[in-house]
Amino acid sequence: MTAGEPQAREAVQRLAAAQRLRRPCPPVRDLLAAGDLDTAYAVQTAGIAARLAAGATVVGHKIGLTNPKVQVQLGVDQPDFGVLLDDMSRSPHEPIESRDLLQPKIEAELAFVLAADLTTGPVTEADVEAATDYVVAALEIVDSRITDWDITIVDTVADNASSGLFVLGDTHVALTGLDPRSVEMDMTDGEGIVSSGSGADCLGDPRAAVAWLANTALRNGTPLRAGDVVLSGALGPMVPVTAGATYTATITGVGTVTAAFTGDVQPATSDAGEPQ
Repeated sequence: MTAGEPQAREAVQRLAAAQRLRRPCPPVRDLLAAGDLDTAYAVQTAGIAARLAAGATVVGHKIGLTNPKVQVQLGVDQPDFGVLLDDMSRSPHEPIESRDLLQPKIEAELAFVLAADLTTGPVTEADVEAATDYVVAALEIVDSRITDWDITIVDTVADNASSGLFVLGDTHVALTGLDPRSVEMDMTDGEGIVSSGSGADCLGDPRAAVAWLANTALRNGTPLRAGDVVLSGALGPMVPVTAGATYTATITGVGTVTAAFTGDVQPATSDAGEPQ
């Protein structure tokens, strides 16, 4: 099956409508063959193409499902990846509109910002380190378009790896002298710690996660480029976002990053724009 076939086109339209109307949709796995990741990624690519046509630009990539605890949470057993667009980036100094999201969860990660292209494979962890300008503490707000997060690997891949928004911290740290495997992360919600983990929880080493993505991107003909932001994967379990809450992740040796959410939640709308 390809993205041009009727079932795949319907999957693209279903996910786009869920985002536009802020109303979660049924899973798309009923439209795609079980385990057909090629078509799921083709659906993802078609959805991104529509957003680019509407004016968005690509700023990087995200790696999902790198943490075993997150894999257990979502019932999947392998990583996936998605595309980061400029309209997904949020400042740590301004509140995030809760009404712009459907059913968000939040997780803390290391973000790698590349200084060089990764166009020759196989890409190793040493190659990733050499190509990295700096790392920074990041929060990813994942946000499935699928009702109740009822997803398989096919659903989340088609849905741009359940991407929502992301926030980067202000402190840029060179990898020289930093072992990403040994960093420790705590995330709080203003009342206490809600998630903890370490760099080793991200495919054993966040550099390994970025190398996996770089090699996958090469096979797909879309290599990672200088300037790309790469969210390397969760360091601890994701937690549901509470409207009005403020989440702060602290990553040892790297820094902190904060995401504050407004308390207002916009009701979903129908195609006619009327509250449901």
